Amino acid sequence: MTQSKVFKFRSRQLVSKDIPLIMGIVNATPDSFSDGNLYFDIEKGFQHAKEMIENNVDIIDIGGESTRPGAKEVGVDDEIMRVVPLIERIKDYFPESVVSVDTRKSAVARKALEVGADIINDVSGTEFSEDMIDLAVEFDAGLMIMHMRGQPKNMQSKHNTKYHNIIDEVRSYLFGQAKKAINAGLNARNIVIDPGIGFAKTFEQNIKLIKNAPRFVESDFTVLYGTSRKRFIGEVLSVDDPQKRVFGTIGSSAALAESGVEIIRVHDAIEHKQFFKVYQMCQKF
Repeated sequence: MTQSKVFKFRSRQLVSKDIPLIMGIVNATPDSFSDGNLYFDIEKGFQHAKEMIENNVDIIDIGGESTRPGAKEVGVDDEIMRVVPLIERIKDYFPESVVSVDTRKSAVARKALEVGADIINDVSGTEFSEDMIDLAVEFDAGLMIMHMRGQPKNMQSKHNTKYHNIIDEVRSYLFGQAKKAINAGLNARNIVIDPGIGFAKTFEQNIKLIKNAPRFVESDFTVLYGTSRKRFIGEVLSVDDPQKRVFGTIGSSAALAESGVEIIRVHDAIEHKQFFKVYQMCQKF
């Protein structure tokens, strides 16, 4: 990595130094594309989070609604039931852990923040809930703003995947949403931008966004990429089963680290921590 950026949230901070911060995924859902139903049970979700925290994973990302292509929307009450008790238990057991809530709904985010979540990870770029930015300001929360067009059920349509210049358009969108948050009173260092790999993107567009990661890193904002087990990796490897795309994911993560990306969101977080520990050691000599 060529630079370090400070990511702030709720009077705390994380700093990426030499290697990316690792954000480990806990999908408290029955239908996520890669690990649906594995951590739907609160105890299983907690044990998964516990193992990651004990292995120094930097951020634990808890989600209760699948946003895979074609996914149906989950009701607010159901989503709250899936994520809030899990976040509360993690924070009770590991009060110093850094937890994000992966949600588009401000009502879910509020409940999560009230029990100790530190960060809002909004795949809608704060567009689904008009008060999401104000909520982040109120709690001084970290705010992860992702690029997506349409909704999960239609984001891969021809209309939503048509771009004239995908790099410029995604950059412009993310910087514009970040500016809205800053104008509302959120510190720029509380903001993370995410180009949204796999969300309203074709295979070629995903690859182009990864190859052009330095165009996002050169901004003042912390940058997150989420390539974990995604379809484009399966297409490269001719592997249909998402759970067999671990090494392909690590390959993309290494490329993103070389580009200076500060946060990488992955299912196989412990494996990534091991990989980057050796990677960092070898880079020093």
